[in-house]
Amino acid sequence: MKKLSIIQLLPCLLLLLLAGACTSQKEVTDTRQQRFTDGWAFRLGDDAAAARPDYNDSDWRRLNLPHDWAVEGDFDRKNPSGTGGGALPGGIGWYRKTFTADKADEGKRMRIDFDGAYMNSTVYINGHELGTRPYGYISFSYDLTPYIKWGEKNVVAVRVDNAEQPNSRWYSGCGIYRNVWLTKLNPVHVAQWGTYVTADEVSKNSARLTVRTTLENSQDVDAPLELISRLVDEKGKVVSEVSSQVTVEKGKQLEAVQEIAVENPELWSIDRPYLYNVKTEVRMAGAPVDTYNTPFGIRTFRFDAQKGFILNGEQVKINGVCMHHDLGCLGAAINTRAIERQLEILKEMGCNGVRCSHNPPSPELLDLCDRMGFIVMDETFDMWRKRKTRHDYSRYFNDWHERDLTDLIVRDRNHPSIFMWSIGNEVLEQWTDAKADTLSLEEANLILNFGRSADMLAGGEEMSVNSLLTKKLADMVKALDPTRPVTAGCNEPNPNNHLFRSGALDIIGFNYHDDWFAGVPENFPGKPFIVTESVSGLMTRGYYRMPSDSMFIWPVSWDKPFYESSLSCSSYDNCHVPWGNYHEGSLRHVKNNDFISGQYIWTGFDYIGEPTPHGWPARSSFFGIIDLAGFPKDVYYMYQSEWRPDKNVLHLFPHWNWTPGQDIDLWAYYNNADEVELFVNGQSQGVRSKGKDDFHVMWRVKYEPGTVKAISRKDGKVVAEQEIRTAGEPAQIRLTPDRSTIQADGRDLSFVTVEILDKDGNLCPNAENDVTFALDGSGFIAGVDNGSPISLERFKDNHRKAFYGKCLVVIQNDGQPGSVKVTATADGLSKATTAIKVK
Repeated sequence: MKKLSIIQLLPCLLLLLLAGACTSQKEVTDTRQQRFTDGWAFRLGDDAAAARPDYNDSDWRRLNLPHDWAVEGDFDRKNPSGTGGGALPGGIGWYRKTFTADKADEGKRMRIDFDGAYMNSTVYINGHELGTRPYGYISFSYDLTPYIKWGEKNVVAVRVDNAEQPNSRWYSGCGIYRNVWLTKLNPVHVAQWGTYVTADEVSKNSARLTVRTTLENSQDVDAPLELISRLVDEKGKVVSEVSSQVTVEKGKQLEAVQEIAVENPELWSIDRPYLYNVKTEVRMAGAPVDTYNTPFGIRTFRFDAQKGFILNGEQVKINGVCMHHDLGCLGAAINTRAIERQLEILKEMGCNGVRCSHNPPSPELLDLCDRMGFIVMDETFDMWRKRKTRHDYSRYFNDWHERDLTDLIVRDRNHPSIFMWSIGNEVLEQWTDAKADTLSLEEANLILNFGRSADMLAGGEEMSVNSLLTKKLADMVKALDPTRPVTAGCNEPNPNNHLFRSGALDIIGFNYHDDWFAGVPENFPGKPFIVTESVSGLMTRGYYRMPSDSMFIWPVSWDKPFYESSLSCSSYDNCHVPWGNYHEGSLRHVKNNDFISGQYIWTGFDYIGEPTPHGWPARSSFFGIIDLAGFPKDVYYMYQSEWRPDKNVLHLFPHWNWTPGQDIDLWAYYNNADEVELFVNGQSQGVRSKGKDDFHVMWRVKYEPGTVKAISRKDGKVVAEQEIRTAGEPAQIRLTPDRSTIQADGRDLSFVTVEILDKDGNLCPNAENDVTFALDGSGFIAGVDNGSPISLERFKDNHRKAFYGKCLVVIQNDGQPGSVKVTATADGLSKATTAIKVK
């Protein structure tokens, strides 16, 4: 090893002094990164002078991040986003934050990390422009060190430009809607996203981990280091460790490669998502200078052309859903508890997969999927060069796709929940009727950067430009992470699809086109297959269109408006779009064919924007299995009956408030039983049993007020019962928090379900009472919702109309311990109260 003189070691000794007592910290990474979200100033509107550090922002609004200014606005069909973007406002906004850089930190590196800002964000520090990042879904960072004033006040200013719309096909949100972090680093440190852990030779008895660590030396002298990687189990016990001596040259990076042997590893699975932690310690002259943690799961998997998805040696069907990123009444502003609640509801249904449609997700979603056991398809782009909306990402693709794709893969590749990368969703470059080469040779070479011969680019003799672009993106992914397959969501199932013709996709992914499923083994021999997007059923929670055995397909095509009542989408699973299928239809394909690895249903939750099949006043989707407020629609229980054999399911619907003598179709979803018998006011209406390919049973009966009851039996013994009674007039309110105790961290939430009941406690299924909320204590109303796709009430308010008997109020703590009392009132109804502890 090269020896250093005392003079050369002086910067290192100073570094150790600055590191202080970092070894006394339980988690040293806490000293590297701190939350940088509180105490920002915000103003909606543009003013170039706001970048200056001496700008007077005393009259600006004070708030904490994450923040979405669009969800605070009014719905208006004139908003440039259109109903596809949720009919909410866009614009330009500025954020400013003043902070003091501790004099004791002088000599360190300081970085600001943004998990995402939508969109075209430009960041300044003390008046110096650091850069602009166009893509609103990508994480990005800037080095603040050259411009920091140590021991003095510093000003970060961020301009976010979402004025040019539409730029998305769904609701994007506006602003710094994800978390921001201030990262302090010693001059020698692990680089951002600087570890990459892979597992090979995995069995129940052993595994071999390869740990690649990128070390960065910003000093002007070489740095001789000891690099220690420890594998720590969930109990905090060191399972194995390895140490290496490396030297990082001045001003450079070095990737160090180490191997760790693991005996009897605990394998990550959807039912037991076991997480290890690779703790990286960097030592210089015997003292620690950096510590970095990498949560990691050990598992083995493959996709098979005949048997589908194999996880840890067992065939597993991917029962997944597609998810957009908004959180209902919270908008796009990320909140960990809100995401966790969504995943809990999905997990209770039996869902085991999430597709991040159609953009890089928040880090919090992936962290939760790691811990809760979901099979994630991580997706990068909704469009490439060809635009879908006037101002979308296609404007930036040529200049930014390499950086954005690289940053996504490097950021996310340690997550055990991610099992495949998607490089695009329904990109227009896929179509077989597209010309093979729409670019000049010069443009093609610039974009593809392949150095290919002109013969390959001219006329598509061997491969079209679009196929070459597919191969370029797939090759980039595989160079950064060869451990996972690459796919894309394609709504052109023809084998001549340019993406398929590239040969670069490891998994064939279809969006819809159920009629083509059976031909996949022949059309794509040897290729695994997954339904990347399925169903697109249309449902309004609480609305029922009869006869239930009639199918309603709307609109005629995606580009033609549909003018029927905006609440026409039935909860019977008898309404879907023409390019999709009803839920039971798609599930039948997936269930009965081993070669289909699984499906990602469109969608798990309703989302703001894209209100198919309707236009205004609809401003959110009808596609969800769960509505925008988080209330399950009836089909939720169909999936639960199929995907949760461990749970006895019996779900009878609809409600029992109709016109006397009216023909009513009663459906029941059930499992773990041979039959279901229905009673109306004590009189049997017959016994029903599902056939091999059935998912529900049905009775058509005459309505008479009273009680309907379903009983499921197996081997003659009662398995489950459900009873629904005719409700009287609304008389009272019931409040049910999803959690009665939350944390006093200023971010935690309690979702309070609000129900309108009659005097006997029955839900009033048609109630529309306007409920007002008052709070007393340490909390505030973060949002209100009711799941209606056509409600034009504001999400940020203190009242909400019930929708088919229910609405929701979301309570957020203000950072102070204590409790918050929630009171709900409505004209003519008895009030209700509930208390939430904050500790």
